[in-house]
Amino acid sequence: MSLFRKLIDGTLAFLTIASFSGVIIIVTVQIISRFAPFSFIWTEELTRYLFLYGIAFGAPLALMRNEFINVDMILNRMSDNFRRYYEVVIYLTIILLSLIMVKEGYGFTLLGENQRSATMPFQMSVVHASLLIMAVFLVFYAVLKIIDLVKNKQDYSQNYGGDDY
Repeated sequence: MSLFRKLIDGTLAFLTIASFSGVIIIVTVQIISRFAPFSFIWTEELTRYLFLYGIAFGAPLALMRNEFINVDMILNRMSDNFRRYYEVVIYLTIILLSLIMVKEGYGFTLLGENQRSATMPFQMSVVHASLLIMAVFLVFYAVLKIIDLVKNKQDYSQNYGGDDY
């Protein structure tokens, strides 16, 4: 694995952990503030935004690590070559849909330039950019998966991402 790829993987993993840790911390603050004489009006909104970014950073990593839920009872009975072709088609479909999300996510991000967060001091384009970020990294990792499949680096003898049901 290249240094660039390790840097991208590590950065996304760190940002995913940081986002979800922020969600936990802020929800804890929100719960504690219910029993205090003061309240924080920004906690619900920031929690939602951090959750969006946690998904935006985590979903591409889940794609790369084969951690999405799938039903592969039939595919496990097929030959490795058939399964490779099938997965290339799946990743090409992911690339196509993600490229549509890149285009629409860019427009959505621009739409947020003129909007401000209700309780937070930033533009909504910062929040809307989470869709664009996720789509770009989904394309990146889907391309890497196709390269691995074409080079026959995918090992189907292992169980990726969880238990077979």
